[in-house]
Amino acid sequence: MNLIIDIGNTLQKIAVFNNDDCLYCEHFIKINEKILTSIFNQFSIKYSILSSVVEVDEQMINFLKNNTQHIHFTHQTKLPINILYKSIETLGLDRIANAVGAASLFPNTNVLSIQAGTCLVFDFVNEKKEYLGGSISPGMKMRFEALHEKTKNLPLLKEVENCSNFLGTNSQESIYCGVIKGICHEINGFMEDYKNRFNDIKVILSGGDAIVLQKFIKNTIFAAPNVVLKGLNEIIKYNV
Repeated sequence: MNLIIDIGNTLQKIAVFNNDDCLYCEHFIKINEKILTSIFNQFSIKYSILSSVVEVDEQMINFLKNNTQHIHFTHQTKLPINILYKSIETLGLDRIANAVGAASLFPNTNVLSIQAGTCLVFDFVNEKKEYLGGSISPGMKMRFEALHEKTKNLPLLKEVENCSNFLGTNSQESIYCGVIKGICHEINGFMEDYKNRFNDIKVILSGGDAIVLQKFIKNTIFAAPNVVLKGLNEIIKYNV
């Protein structure tokens, strides 16, 4: 079985795969040795891999090395897709895993994978399994925080409420409409751009804010909440 760890800016996720089947998936504020030990008591883990957007605790790495055949995931790790990004050393490992996961969900197809989390990230893999790049912009929470911190009187909004009105009739509604619908217009616009340039394209939406956003997105999308975890599992399979 494969142990998959994805450490993001906000949450940390753990999954256990048996070949292609996800047997366990949970998110935490911070993964520690007690959590890992509990998982090892439940499953017979053989391989492990970790992707992180922040500096990783050395104790966690040592735990994985001592208890599994650990795949050290770097920009030199062998991949089942070709990376055509001009500066691969600057490409986030989470984006690489996301691209691998997207390509595995829709093989031999053009795939646009959108992650709506701390940042709004677009990653594109063509039908030849070539990763061409994408885009990054602020996510929902970051936009709420920027409006509050960079202005004098606008409140900091945290809880996402209904944003069905076209016009905001007070400051709170205006912020909700501007941020949430602004992101949705951004997503819809990018999807149209990609579809105008590539034939038969599939679109995947994942991330913590996907549930809020997907009802405002007019194009056909596929929900894939664990696409990064799936991609990391595919990387293990490809390397062993």
